[in-house]
Amino acid sequence: MRNDPAKRPTAFLDRDGVLNVDHGYAYRPHELDWVAGAQQAVRLLNEAGFTVIVVTNQSGIARGMYTESDLHAFHAHMQEGLRAQGAHIDAFYHCPHHPEGTVKGFAIACDCRKPGTGMLEQAAREWPIDLARSFLIGDRDGDMEAAAAFNIPGIRFDGNKDSLLDLVRRQIAMLSETAR
Repeated sequence: MRNDPAKRPTAFLDRDGVLNVDHGYAYRPHELDWVAGAQQAVRLLNEAGFTVIVVTNQSGIARGMYTESDLHAFHAHMQEGLRAQGAHIDAFYHCPHHPEGTVKGFAIACDCRKPGTGMLEQAAREWPIDLARSFLIGDRDGDMEAAAAFNIPGIRFDGNKDSLLDLVRRQIAMLSETAR
């Protein structure tokens, strides 16, 4: 199988519990608490030529806890922290929906909320992604289900016992081996 040089491998990353410690509905910049090694893991992916895309369920928007503008400000703050470490995220995709939400227009069931594949499909339309060399790192069953439904490997991350940096190193090495 030949790789299309115009397409790049992509690391899809869940946000809460993978990049930042999941304290529940984080949206204020001062609430950002990086998972150990997360910034270095993103930099390693950048240096290895991966597109890095965050795919995150954000039901706090549908629940009226914060707005999409708040979310964008939080993501901008994340980018600033990453840039200070020589890293970046190429794109953030979020699902603001939840069927039990209280905000009209967001209180719906949708296909973008993981385990649905809507965010992954949108990213694949908007970015030159080599799906054969891509994967998703997540900390929940819904992340793994979304990866499986999108036909890419899902890698389960447990911030209490795993090192994100080591996990990323292993995945890059494995993909480099299979590319030979």
